[in-house]
Amino acid sequence: MIVPLLHILILAGILFVLGLVCTMVWRMNIIMMLIGIEIMLNAAMLAFVGAANRWGTADGQVFSLMIMAMTSAEVSLALALVVYLHRWRKTVNADDFNSMKG
Repeated sequence: MIVPLLHILILAGILFVLGLVCTMVWRMNIIMMLIGIEIMLNAAMLAFVGAANRWGTADGQVFSLMIMAMTSAEVSLALALVVYLHRWRKTVNADDFNSMKG
């Protein structure tokens, strides 16, 4: 059974909005912001793969692999930064990191 492109795009849109809401509502928690960004990028990957399936090309899979590589690098750097900040200030609240002092 082939899922219609409209259903895939609706699901991708819902996921993107949920990721955006997660990023905007929990702006104080850095980890929740990262989860929201990951959900938005997964929605973009779903849209690329659905469109590639609809038109019979492999471009969507290539773009999704590139997005996965980018997000894995982003997550590893961001989580390393979160661990460092948690050890330094004992919190992951984004409002506590408002100073740019060296």
